Amino acid sequence: MTALLVEYGWTLLVLIGLEGLLAADNALVLAMMVRHLPEKQRKKALFYGLAGAFVFRFASLFMISFLIDVWQVQAIGALYLLFLAVNHFLRRHAVKKVRGTGSGFWSTVFKVELADVAFAVDSILAAVALAVVLPETGLPPVGGMDGGQFAVILTAGLTGIVLMRFAAHLFIGLLEKRPQLEHVSYIIVGWVGVKLLVYTLAHPDIHVLDHHFPHSVLWKSVFWAVLLSVFTAGLFWHRMPWYRRAEDGKVPDARSEEGGRL
Repeated sequence: MTALLVEYGWTLLVLIGLEGLLAADNALVLAMMVRHLPEKQRKKALFYGLAGAFVFRFASLFMISFLIDVWQVQAIGALYLLFLAVNHFLRRHAVKKVRGTGSGFWSTVFKVELADVAFAVDSILAAVALAVVLPETGLPPVGGMDGGQFAVILTAGLTGIVLMRFAAHLFIGLLEKRPQLEHVSYIIVGWVGVKLLVYTLAHPDIHVLDHHFPHSVLWKSVFWAVLLSVFTAGLFWHRMPWYRRAEDGKVPDARSEEGGRL
């Protein structure tokens, strides 16, 4: 019982940390999308965005919980998380300005809702990939998912929404102070994608890997060792000589440039 609580507790802490970093990225994008609006309309647009985030987060959560036993969905989720990680490091070399286009209030709200959909799906997929291999608790299932696993995903998802709207400025400050943590968050997303891919390959209908491998002590030890190593390295990334040389020769990131004007 103690081991079960420890594993669930660690997973929840990791998910909350990951949700916080992704929420900061989300909040910064949304802030730039509404910055051209008058202050009252800006607050109202973000309020609608918060309501939409709740709706889309719950919709994504329940939809994925009912489809998680379908290996095709697992495969798509794994590939999508890997794509997010790879795409982040590819697009950082291109200068892309994200500006308010002067569009009207409802047009801006529509764009905010679309962004909420994208970030809701991203965060839920990452949460599912981590939670789906947790030991079953015996709690009543939700869809095809153990009740304990569902509770972890639900808690992390709601935490992400709260962080995105009410505490994101703390994470934005952290990202501005240590921008390498954004890269770390996407490396973790990619590593979580690898974990979901392992779970997919162990599905009974595919059986490329042994069905018990994702639950083995060996795989869990490797996964958590790599994840903790990546996070620890990220804390000291900015001190590494090769990182400083890369930053000195890098074209200023447009998003950071815009963020500084907020």
